[in-house]
Amino acid sequence: MAGSNAHEIQFMRMALEEARKAFDRQEVPVGCVIVHNGEVIGAGSNRSNETRNATRHAELEAIDVVLEKLEKDGSSEEEASKKFQECELFVTCEPCIMCAGALAILGIGQVIFGCQNDRFGGCGSVLSLHTDGAKACGGPNPSAPQEDEKMKPFKCKGGVLADDAVALLRDFYERGNPNAPRPHRAVTAA
Repeated sequence: MAGSNAHEIQFMRMALEEARKAFDRQEVPVGCVIVHNGEVIGAGSNRSNETRNATRHAELEAIDVVLEKLEKDGSSEEEASKKFQECELFVTCEPCIMCAGALAILGIGQVIFGCQNDRFGGCGSVLSLHTDGAKACGGPNPSAPQEDEKMKPFKCKGGVLADDAVALLRDFYERGNPNAPRPHRAVTAA
């Protein structure tokens, strides 16, 4: 916990609670909370298996909660964008490349994560979208952002309660992922 402050630990514990909810639903246990001015305004956990939609990661679930609230409040796109720039996102595992790209496009203010994601991490483990930002890829597209319109990089810090996040992931994978493609290791009782 060296280098972590009480604020980071408080909100990472909330993200870990979201991860435990995913664990209980037999989802990969990753949880997330979005904080604005010291208040949680969105929370989520993985729902990929439940929804049969591989994009339903904890970060995107939490973002959707915030977007729904902003829409109900009648916030404009500009107001919503400004709010996300003022937010901190706490997530138990380093955002994958997909989620890190979405966070760069969204313009999130800061991401604080628990453990690294050595296979798919988009905040330094595989790619560094938090410093490099994200840009449109593929062939020429007149409506795509130009190079000088690169999406926003964001502040990022890892290692907050990393051991707790790793322990939860280890418990999940040692138990066996019942939703993994066959053949997979037998599932043991929880």
